[in-house]
Amino acid sequence: MASNQVTDETTVNDGHSVTVPSQIRDALDIEPGDKLRWRLDDEENLTVEVVKQRFGAFDDLEPVDIGEETNAVELEKEFGAF
Repeated sequence: MASNQVTDETTVNDGHSVTVPSQIRDALDIEPGDKLRWRLDDEENLTVEVVKQRFGAFDDLEPVDIGEETNAVELEKEFGAF
């Protein structure tokens, strides 16, 4: 986004929420699940950083072999989840 500067503004609603403008979302590839990290410095300058958060908390973990075959669907049925 260095040479193609995008400027837009939004309004804070009654619930103190804002919508990220579509041009900003597109330029920064912001998708559902991503987070915005807000920083306010001593001079009251606000910066917003996109934190990509598109995967679950356990996606980086390797599966563990517990030595037996499992069937998650059948286990869920046993506990009445279906």
